[in-house]
Amino acid sequence: MKITDSALRSFRVARTYRENAQKINCVDYSPNGENAISSSDDDCIVLYDILEGKPERTLFSKKYGVDLIRYTHGDTQTVVYSSNKLDDTIRYLSLTDNKYIRYFPGHTARVIALSMSPVDDTFISGSLDKTIRIWDLRSPNCQGLTNPLGKPVCSFDPDGLIFAAGVESQAIKLYDLRAFDKGPFASFETRFTRPCDWTGLKFSNDGKQILVSTNGGIIRILNAFNGSVLHTFSGYNNSRGISLEACFTPDSQFVMIGSEDGRVHVWSIESGMKVAVLDGKHPGPINTLQFNPRYMTFASACTNMAFWLPCLDDL
Repeated sequence: MKITDSALRSFRVARTYRENAQKINCVDYSPNGENAISSSDDDCIVLYDILEGKPERTLFSKKYGVDLIRYTHGDTQTVVYSSNKLDDTIRYLSLTDNKYIRYFPGHTARVIALSMSPVDDTFISGSLDKTIRIWDLRSPNCQGLTNPLGKPVCSFDPDGLIFAAGVESQAIKLYDLRAFDKGPFASFETRFTRPCDWTGLKFSNDGKQILVSTNGGIIRILNAFNGSVLHTFSGYNNSRGISLEACFTPDSQFVMIGSEDGRVHVWSIESGMKVAVLDGKHPGPINTLQFNPRYMTFASACTNMAFWLPCLDDL
């Protein structure tokens, strides 16, 4: 099934789960699309079986809390996550026996970005300590450190060869992973008309675009090669300056974001037009939103987790 304007307009919430007492911070799909995992402010890690469409089990991180969470490369049984309590160490957790495999200490302030390499065991983290650290899952020692001179959000490109850093909410810097110590090989500034903080950075799957999320009711899509602005999208509610997550569809043709009023807004990258506004009946702001990498479904979450499917009768 192809992702089209009409297919996106037909999406409806298929299942809603109320496993969490507090807001869900992050949701991630496994690389094969068959599992999802969420982290929340009530220190819960909830595992979902996507093929069955139901929660599998809940793990707890009472001592450290759990903020950003990511499946590791090619593995549905291990995750890395950042904490929102106690310290800023990143933890590598086995989901099968709920035991820590390794700790990654080093950051001295909250981790605000976590990106896994799509090709190997490397991952990167950006922190309010104004550093980006490069890690290897097999070693607790930081493999490299870059000081981009500001608060960084960061992400790998789809080939795992370069990473982008959005620095101090005003510039994007591109680094070659194998020569990051030489500094960025490209840098472009992009400023918004309204004051806002950048809260996320993502590449499209084709590697041609970079999506910048903000807390100011505005998102932007840039050409990943020269930094030119392709689109700036607004017109969704975010009056309280919340960090709302935006995402691309897997075909790199559409971008979507949740809003303060519990609705999902979708734009076509080709036309620049809004193609859908979907009501998920979320009682609170949609903090996190992810499209499944393999299946025609996406997840949105406030304190509730919603899984969406296209309604074939509407097509």
